[in-house]
Amino acid sequence: MGVLQLIVSGLANGCVYGLIAMGFVLIYKATEAVNFAQGDFMMLGAFICLGLTNPQFMGLPFWVSVPIAIAIMGAFGYALDLVVLRRMFGQSQIAIVILTIALGFVLRFAAGVIWGHEPVSLVTPMAGKNVHFGGLVLGASEVAVIVVTVVLTGLLYLYFNRTRLGVAMQASSQNQLAAYYMGIPVKRIHSLIWALSGMTAAVAGILFASKGSIDPSIGLLGIKAFAAAVIGGFGSLPGALLGGIIVGLIEPFSGRYMPSGYSQIMPYLLLFLILIFRPHGILAQVHAKKV
Repeated sequence: MGVLQLIVSGLANGCVYGLIAMGFVLIYKATEAVNFAQGDFMMLGAFICLGLTNPQFMGLPFWVSVPIAIAIMGAFGYALDLVVLRRMFGQSQIAIVILTIALGFVLRFAAGVIWGHEPVSLVTPMAGKNVHFGGLVLGASEVAVIVVTVVLTGLLYLYFNRTRLGVAMQASSQNQLAAYYMGIPVKRIHSLIWALSGMTAAVAGILFASKGSIDPSIGLLGIKAFAAAVIGGFGSLPGALLGGIIVGLIEPFSGRYMPSGYSQIMPYLLLFLILIFRPHGILAQVHAKKV
């Protein structure tokens, strides 16, 4: 039973990493930029939901706060691209990387000023509840994380493959110039991608907060999620989820069966090996560019 508990715990954490990694991949596929503030988007989404929900703040019902928090993060992502990132058009990718790193510091500072730096807990209907499966006792929050991630991944797949806007986003990501000539509003598509990335990060943050306390430093989980995205294949949404699950499973098992401290280094050791032996990731999607 101990092994099964480790698997469930690893899957729950891995799903959160995978959702953050999906945000990396969404933005990279559309704009070829890397948003190193993606983990901080997740942190901000969690704190917004906490601010809306907890009695010492606004005290709204949890199921009302969740869609509001997701919508706020979507609007934040859209506005960020509209107001800031479009002004970076024509700049090198390293300039955008530096901008998003700086944005991460700003978001962590702002969260600390508003909500403090001490760990706080999000009040959820799942708190303290368990799900009994045979002889296995699972935390309701962990089960919810896994179920919601599977459902959200399915919805994203259907969105990108079955809707006109999703297909337009894919076309824009593969060839921006051709998409522009076909009448696709590429700039607006980019803003919508940033909005979708913010909404996905908000879901990840709320799920992470439902499992335990949070503080502004959880935004640094984005580094681990970035490693997960690279491991799975940086251009692949399924690869992002797979990479997140792999990282999530490695941590509890290495912590259980290896000397102390190895659980934190193992994901990056795996990243090191992947970059050597399969540089494009496990589910690589490599497309040759035509010039």
